[in-house]
Amino acid sequence: MKTLQRRKANKNILPYTVKDLRQLQQSYMPFIQNGGLFIEPDQDHKMGDEFFLLLTLLDEAEQIPLAVKVVWLAGKEVKAPHKPGIGVQFTDIENPAKNKIETYLTGLLSSPTATATL
Repeated sequence: MKTLQRRKANKNILPYTVKDLRQLQQSYMPFIQNGGLFIEPDQDHKMGDEFFLLLTLLDEAEQIPLAVKVVWLAGKEVKAPHKPGIGVQFTDIENPAKNKIETYLTGLLSSPTATATL
């Protein structure tokens, strides 16, 4: 796993829970190299910020630690159905989250349903 420089403790690790398949489909960003997620963090982030995301998928008990980098910003001025937040890229080339997410979303990735980013 990638080593990140220590910053403020409250910005270095961010827990994120995906509660259902609809939320996963709306937040997953398959067009980002290595995969990514659109999230709505409580803290402000800038392009290029790196931190760890503790991802909990659906009803799984185990959290998946992911090194991520901010590659997408959506400010407060975005209009419905989109929401303000950030898009994060999984920076580890081999991570367990991408395959697991795509398995959950089998058949849904090509759906015309609107997502949080597109």
